[in-house]
Amino acid sequence: MNAFATHLPILPVLLPSATAVLLLLIGDHGGDAHGSHGHRRLLWARRIALASTTLFLVIAARLAIEAAGGDIRAYRVGDWPAPFGIVVVIDRLGAMMLLLTAVVALPVLWYASGGWDSHGRRFHALYQFQLMGLAGAFVTGDLFNLFVFFEVLLIASYVLMVHGQGRERFRVGVHYVVLNLTASALFLVGVALLYAKTGTLNLADLALRVPEVTAPESVVVQAAGLLLLVVFGFKAALMPLAMWLPATYAAATAPVAALFAIMTKVGVYAIVRVHGVVLGAGAGDAAFTAEPLLLPLALVTSVVGVLGALAAHTLERLVAWLTVASVGTVLAAVGLFSTPAWSAALYYMANSTLVVAALFLLAELVAAQRGDVADRLEPASPVAQPALLGLMMLLAAASAAGLPPLPGFIGKLMLLDAASPHPWQVGVWSVVLGVGFLTLVGLARAGSILFWHVRDDLPACGASGASPRLVGATFALLGATVAMSVFAAPIQRYTAAAAVQLGDRAAYARAVLGGETIDTTKPYLFPPRPDAVPGGTR
Repeated sequence: MNAFATHLPILPVLLPSATAVLLLLIGDHGGDAHGSHGHRRLLWARRIALASTTLFLVIAARLAIEAAGGDIRAYRVGDWPAPFGIVVVIDRLGAMMLLLTAVVALPVLWYASGGWDSHGRRFHALYQFQLMGLAGAFVTGDLFNLFVFFEVLLIASYVLMVHGQGRERFRVGVHYVVLNLTASALFLVGVALLYAKTGTLNLADLALRVPEVTAPESVVVQAAGLLLLVVFGFKAALMPLAMWLPATYAAATAPVAALFAIMTKVGVYAIVRVHGVVLGAGAGDAAFTAEPLLLPLALVTSVVGVLGALAAHTLERLVAWLTVASVGTVLAAVGLFSTPAWSAALYYMANSTLVVAALFLLAELVAAQRGDVADRLEPASPVAQPALLGLMMLLAAASAAGLPPLPGFIGKLMLLDAASPHPWQVGVWSVVLGVGFLTLVGLARAGSILFWHVRDDLPACGASGASPRLVGATFALLGATVAMSVFAAPIQRYTAAAAVQLGDRAAYARAVLGGETIDTTKPYLFPPRPDAVPGGTR
């Protein structure tokens, strides 16, 4: 194996980090680019950032292809052996999340380079730091380093949140910062409790040591798990911790909100890693600590999210509430704690992330062509591109609502099938189908107001915001959702294999810690639980 291939797992973290430092050195003075010198620096910042993000996509695709074979790659930073040193782990789930991040990040950056990056300083450097934090969170094999990368991406998001300035952005930005700092403090408390009882924070090592903690000490582990559920639930926008998200995402600039679509998935990812694996099957007295709470809260999240979307008065706020609803659907699948349900969660999560990101960009395209009314859901002058923007809106709405043959339908069908043997089958089916119907109603209402209920007495506002760059970036995200339908079978096989691999704690421990580290005869793969389904198993 050549040197490049050997160090490939760490490159998704190092590449955006090095790019951000380079951009800081050359001076990305977006907001101050009044002269020709400042304009040239901004152009170079765009070129470097786009080139780096394109390479990030290539690396992520390469890692996903390698992970599809089933091998788990552990990269030990400084060659320190795990669990004592920092370890980066690439398995199917981590590689998939890296690829999803790259597929969202590149079109969004292309969109932002159409002019939004000039509305504030250091946009491109902050964007790369955000990518660094996202990538690090998805590949770290250590719970404390997960906290570190959480903070990296959050610090970048604090500044990106107020990019472009404005009173409303500063107001919600203060709330966003305060709430995230509180969640970070709880994160540290949870981590400290786990370390106190297990002596390790390496995820593979935790999976081995948590089962050894028996009652009454296991109560501390369960308390730590519940604290972490609060933290990850806040990051993922799980009710009742999701009320911060709609105002925050609606106030952010369109490209920032679109990138933030992947940020909630860091919370979902952390719940899967910690509560699905470390505190999941085979965790002894602390097993399934989050199970009694996760599924009902996820279903409530979906319902509240779609009701918020129906009550929204602007398209951006509607999309923000749909972000909450989609997170609820994903976490409902995670809360079923079965391999087929996790496969459905991964498939649906990828689609919903792409659709939400595209809708945030589309909302601004529509607003730019409606004059002072912007994206408010009230009659206004007709948009300059009703056919193009209307078709894009229709495609996004159909996928978000789960209409065939789009990937939203496929993901929800997988979820409904996975829920069939579960005691909560009726609740899951009712919420998933009901939320899908109401999502369609909400988006159809918005589309009819934006494109049909127009005021002919008002002059057209022109084709502002209709440049090929902006439209092309938005269409690229929607095209990715169509590709998920075209390649549904191989993607489903990948997500199914990723779900199986998540449950194989033995293989993960061997890859990270080395050697025959655990007794493979123990039921680490979603063991039968007679109490889960009357007269049956999961």
